[in-house]
Formats: sequence, structure tokens, C-alpha cells
Amino acid sequence: MYNKVFAILIIIFSIIIIASNDTFAESKNDMMNMKEDKKNTMDMKNMKHHDERKKLNSSQGKNEIIFPEVAESKKDNNGYKNYTLKAQEGKTEFYKNNFSNTLGYNGNLLGPTLKLKKGDKVKIKLINNLDENTTFHWHGLEINGKVDGGPSQVIKPGKEKTIKFEVNQDSATLWYHPHPSPNTAKQVYNGLSGLLYIEDSKKNNYPSNYGKNDLPIIIQDKTFVSKKLNYSKTKDEDGTQGDTVLVNGIVNPKLTAKEEKIRLRLLNGSNARDLNLKLSNNQSFEYIASDGGQLKNAKKLKEINLAPSERKEIVIDLSKMKGEKISLVDNDKTVILPISNKEKSSNKGNTPKVSKKIKLEGMNDHVTINGNKFDPNRIDFTQKLNQKEVWEIENVKDKMGGMKHPFHIHGTQFKVLSVDGEKPPKDMRGKKDVISLEPGQKAKIEIVFKNTGTYMFHCHILEHEENGMMGQIKVTN
Repeated sequence: MYNKVFAILIIIFSIIIIASNDTFAESKNDMMNMKEDKKNTMDMKNMKHHDERKKLNSSQGKNEIIFPEVAESKKDNNGYKNYTLKAQEGKTEFYKNNFSNTLGYNGNLLGPTLKLKKGDKVKIKLINNLDENTTFHWHGLEINGKVDGGPSQVIKPGKEKTIKFEVNQDSATLWYHPHPSPNTAKQVYNGLSGLLYIEDSKKNNYPSNYGKNDLPIIIQDKTFVSKKLNYSKTKDEDGTQGDTVLVNGIVNPKLTAKEEKIRLRLLNGSNARDLNLKLSNNQSFEYIASDGGQLKNAKKLKEINLAPSERKEIVIDLSKMKGEKISLVDNDKTVILPISNKEKSSNKGNTPKVSKKIKLEGMNDHVTINGNKFDPNRIDFTQKLNQKEVWEIENVKDKMGGMKHPFHIHGTQFKVLSVDGEKPPKDMRGKKDVISLEPGQKAKIEIVFKNTGTYMFHCHILEHEENGMMGQIKVTN
């Protein structure tokens, strides 16, 4: 009798334990699902919109801008113009009595302007005085891939090397900056940038007095933490944007110029911010040159778009604005550079057959070109020397809308043939090495390489480039 009762009790307890385990398992699963849902919700909250622009504060116009010095050169017996460029650490006083750790070429911040002419033979000693690898990339210069300064051409700390090239381009405003992987974005943000002019070879009426009426304008945006530069605390994998505008390294910049025509050589040296520039009084100006040089015919415009790394030259006639206060402004009315002049003085485009297709996709660290991350051991495309080809560049739109990507090619200039099947807008005409496309946009470009070598192509949001949005093309005879 007792054995039967005991057996029944064991069965009852077993059922209770099994039921309890099932309930516990279900509760555990529910808790895990709740945590996952909460995590996903937090991820969505923390994920910014693809093309969100961080608010940029207007310049208060307190500090007169300064212009980079022109680099000195010595001509040797073989006809080479010899330069020396040192990448070095420094300290810069952006705000009074507050010094930031910065990087510069031959100085604390930014670098000197190299002024070259078509036909010049150039020799440059490149010295790395940083505590990390760097390279010297000649953005927009059509030279042999061996001296282009891409991420495979690293100069180690304390080391140097000398490069040689010949200038085979017409007049243009180019620039130089580092291109090491994975520190390009950080090094540019901290100050490594400089301008390179190929001077006017043809007679024209454009202003040409450097620093007087021919003015280099490097526009950047940065964030200061306690009035000091700090990239690590402000870095954004989708492109670091700042809240403070700088022109030629000056916070709260202003420009005082004579009442005459002035030529602004504009470089968007920001890591990621797009600029849409116009004059505050809505007056038109002459758009005279793109990335790759002067336009055949100047265009009369009221605004231009400037993607990261892009250059454009404009001429403003200040004689028409006597006594008037004007500013160069971004499209959201943000004042980039106050200017005072107190001193006198669609049809469809017919395009050839496409030979290569580039698909730009993603955001954050999930960025790719044609579905691939950068691999230094992989050649993505090949092209014959001096062979004209048409590439199709597409910024693929995703479920969240996508974001704008500025696409850059090393070692050459290209011509934009069409955007979404239409003739390109006026400020995309002329020689180019950067084209910025909105999500869903597709462009065709005509491209010829005049030098052999291996060249990079990539998104010029520097954080995207470092996250693998980059490829290689090999140009052969």
C-alpha cells in the first residue's frame, strides 16, 4: 500500500518539476527576446539618418584669414624643381590660450602651397616625422601610380623617400593629403592638408596675385571639446562632421579684400560635410574651374555644390558691392566666410557604351563598392593606357534611403557625361576627379589614364574609405 502511495507521489513531483522547467524555459526565452527587442530598439534610436547634417555654427567674423605660404624650391642641374615636405606634429592655438595637438606639413597645421607649371620636372623629399605610418597623396595630379601616394606606399615613422614626376596637366587647383590605412580620416582632420596649384598657362583676365586677389580657401568643419581639437571623441563612422567652421585653419574667419574682382580657389577639406555655397545677397558669380582645371567657357551661377575633397574656382566682382556686407554662406544660411570690401582698388545626353560599372552601397562600417570591401591584394579593374572608357557610377539606394557618396579616382581627371540620363548640371562640367551622387543617382563619366600604374578609387568620406569603400584599377600599356 505504502509503495503505491510513494510511487504516485514520485509521479506527481516529476510532473511538477517538468512543468516548472518548461515554464522557466519559456520565461527565459521571453526575457531574451525582450532584451533583443530592446537592443534593436536602442540600435534604431542610436542610428542616425543616412544624410543627417550636424548643425554648423556661423562664423562670427572675428579673425582675418591667413593664406598658406608658397613652398620654396631649388632647381638642380638636371632641371628638377626640388621641394621638401615634412609631416609633423605641432600645437595650434585655435582659441586664445587653448592649444590643440595638431598635424601639419612643414609647420603646426596644414601645409604650404606648391605652385607648379605644365612641363615642370619635380622632385620632392617626403619625410615622416609622425609616430605612425603616413603617405603623401597628390589628389588630382595625373602621375605614375608608383608615386601617387596611395595606402600601399607607406612611409614609416622616422623614414623618408624622394619621388619624381613631370607635370603634364593644364592649370588646376589640386591638393595633397595623407592616405594611410586606417588613419587617413584622423590625420586629415588633425591638419594634414595642403594645396597644389598648376598655374595658368594661357593668358586670361582672371585674378592671379596670390594672397591678394587670387585666394586659396580651405573650408573645414571640426568639433572642439573644451576649446581643443579631439578627433577620437567626435569620430563618426559615417563621416565625421563638426559644428565649427574653419577657413585656412582659422576659427570665426573673415576676409577683407579690395573692391575688385577676387578669385576664390575653394577646397572642401572636410572629412564628410557637403557644402552648397552662395553669396548672402544672392548675387551671381563666375564659375571658372572645376577639380581638373579651367572651363572652356565660364558659367554665371548663384550657387555651387562642393563635396568633400572637391575644388571649384569662382570669381566674385566686389566692385559691384561697394559698402555692402556680404558673406559666403552654406545653403542653410550658415555663414562660412564674411567678406568686407572696405579697400578700393534638360536634354538627354548621348553617351557611349559603358565599359565599367561602380556600385556604391551602405553606411557606417557596412560600406562596399560592387559588394566588396577593399583588399590591397586584389585588382578590381584594368584599363589600357590612353584608352578612353565610359564608367557608370551608381549610388545604390537602400531601404532607409541611403546617403550621399563623393566618388574619387586617383591619377586622372574625368568628364561627367550624364547624371540620371540628363546632361550634367553646370557645376559638374569641366575636368573632374570627384563626383558626388545622391542616393539612387547614376552618372556616366568619360575617363582616360595617361600614366601606367595601380590607382585607387573610393568614397571620399574618409571614414567610409577606411572602412573598405575602396578599390584598385591597374593601368597597363
